[in-house]
Amino acid sequence: MRYELKIALRYLRARRKDAFISITTIFTAVGVMIGVAALTITLSVMGGFEQSIKERVLSLSPQVQILNSQGSIENYAEIQSKVAKVPGVSGSDAYIVGQAMLSSGRGIGGVVVRGIEPKNPVVNIEWGRYLVNGGLDNLARAHPTSSATPTPPAAGLAVGVSLEKKLKTKAGDPVRLVAPIILEDGSLSTKSGEFAIGAIFDSGMNFIDTNMVLMDLVHAQEFFGRPGKVDGVDIHLTNLDQTEAVTDAMRKLFPSPYRVRNWIEYNESAAGGFELLKRIYSLVLVLLIGVAAFNLVATLIMVVMEKRKDIAVLISMGATQRDVRTIFVMKGLIVGAAGTMAGLVLGAVGCFALAHYQFIHIPREIYGMSTLPISVEPSNFVLVALASLFLCLLATVYPARQASREMPVEVFRS
Repeated sequence: MRYELKIALRYLRARRKDAFISITTIFTAVGVMIGVAALTITLSVMGGFEQSIKERVLSLSPQVQILNSQGSIENYAEIQSKVAKVPGVSGSDAYIVGQAMLSSGRGIGGVVVRGIEPKNPVVNIEWGRYLVNGGLDNLARAHPTSSATPTPPAAGLAVGVSLEKKLKTKAGDPVRLVAPIILEDGSLSTKSGEFAIGAIFDSGMNFIDTNMVLMDLVHAQEFFGRPGKVDGVDIHLTNLDQTEAVTDAMRKLFPSPYRVRNWIEYNESAAGGFELLKRIYSLVLVLLIGVAAFNLVATLIMVVMEKRKDIAVLISMGATQRDVRTIFVMKGLIVGAAGTMAGLVLGAVGCFALAHYQFIHIPREIYGMSTLPISVEPSNFVLVALASLFLCLLATVYPARQASREMPVEVFRS
């Protein structure tokens, strides 16, 4: 062990006459520990929010989408067969979208109706995970109506849990759908139909659970007066890293009048805003570590003042200015490293507690989740540790420099 390190470790021990300095050193290490723990926990929570929102948005929004700039798409079956041959594509589903009013006799609400293919594997993967009652196969199944007059059996609808509560309904209950329809001559009319609640889903996103209604694609085409037509084709990817490659392939495969967009373009502003917020939080907490780290300046200056005679003796015995600087840099780094390691351990324990015990609750209606999500990235812990040690090293520069400038003759005379 180098003698500089031995001396630095010896200066960390508390003696009766310099106990105050040792207590100050402990508080400095505790300050670094709190700052490191706060930053690691915050980054894990922010990462959890980002991952959770990204998963929900991507699972319920198109990853790559094909639209027709001139209106509806009629040859969607042909498009789907071509899409299936592109590398990186796991499947596709055609859809139709319309706006309507949904009523149950006990409640009413405006909704966005999305026509889907219930038997499509990617649709079942996308929406099946959120179903809490019923199944997508109920959308194409005939349901008995409550009308006294003879009417054809009603088709099923899938509604969100929030909309179910708003309408005061349950699975199997009849509902009425009223929608504006544009006729072939351009005039506006309305169409109504009787349906039944065939399934209930809980996506965790309040906007979707309150406003989205799923309907069998064939029934939706008939109801909205667009038989054999769809509004677009959603493409699902095997790996999101292939988004740009698949998008470029689709644009070559389907030139104008088709228009191809991907999830990056749809969510660019939201992702950018979230990333900016994450950086701001990180910067504020790094400054918190900086405040704690720069307490080392005051602590080391007091040590230098206390150890002036020791420094003079060392220099008289042949220690160079570099050796003296090394002693105080090592002392500062030992304090900073101790605080950093304790902070990392405290941060890991905090993340574990938040992930497994979920004792902090947040409004589900706002965030789409009831507890704080946690996503622990080892790289974040490494970056926080490096930033903390760098700030502690920076804080030792001035005191170490001043210690190395002590003149033995002046010290001994005083």
